[in-house]
Amino acid sequence: MSAGGEPAPGEEATAAGDGPPREKVRRPRAPRAVVAALVATVLLVLAGALLYDVIAVRAGYPTRRWRARIADELATRHLDYLWALVGAGAAVLLGGVLLWLALAPGLGRWLPLRRHGDTGAVIDRAGIGHLLADRAAGLQGIDQLRIRISRRRVRVTLIGAADPVSVQRQLRDELARVTLARPLRLDVRAAPGAGPGAGPGVGAAG
Repeated sequence: MSAGGEPAPGEEATAAGDGPPREKVRRPRAPRAVVAALVATVLLVLAGALLYDVIAVRAGYPTRRWRARIADELATRHLDYLWALVGAGAAVLLGGVLLWLALAPGLGRWLPLRRHGDTGAVIDRAGIGHLLADRAAGLQGIDQLRIRISRRRVRVTLIGAADPVSVQRQLRDELARVTLARPLRLDVRAAPGAGPGAGPGVGAAG
């Protein structure tokens, strides 16, 4: 904190300041989360059953009939057996679905806004970045601006003669206009380097 009561350049301030407290709002969930949870539950149950049977055999108990049958089938059936081919195809299909779920874009880039009655809405993190970039475009002394927005924090790196404290105050006012259910922390820092004319850049962090 500086002598004038303003936050120092390295300090972080909340977007809403002393505004309303944070609301308990659930983040939007992608449909893939349900599928991934079901697949993980099934695999956990199967792995647990197999592990239990292995431990039981090590302790001197007889192996379960289902595991003995599966081991016998795997040892006696040829690879060109119809059900072996069907099982291999199903495993490949399941692997492809899991790979698609892992690579498909989720809903992490959406941030929930404060609810008004029974109405809820979300905003894209890139949209917040563009709002801040537009506000910074009207400030003097900024040659380059980089904005990275995560789920809890906004990191702004500026290059130029502008005062980071003044820029943070301006951007904090702009960020406060976005009525987020969970206000983001703002961190504005000055960094030496690139020359003028590079323009603002907006990025999103996970």
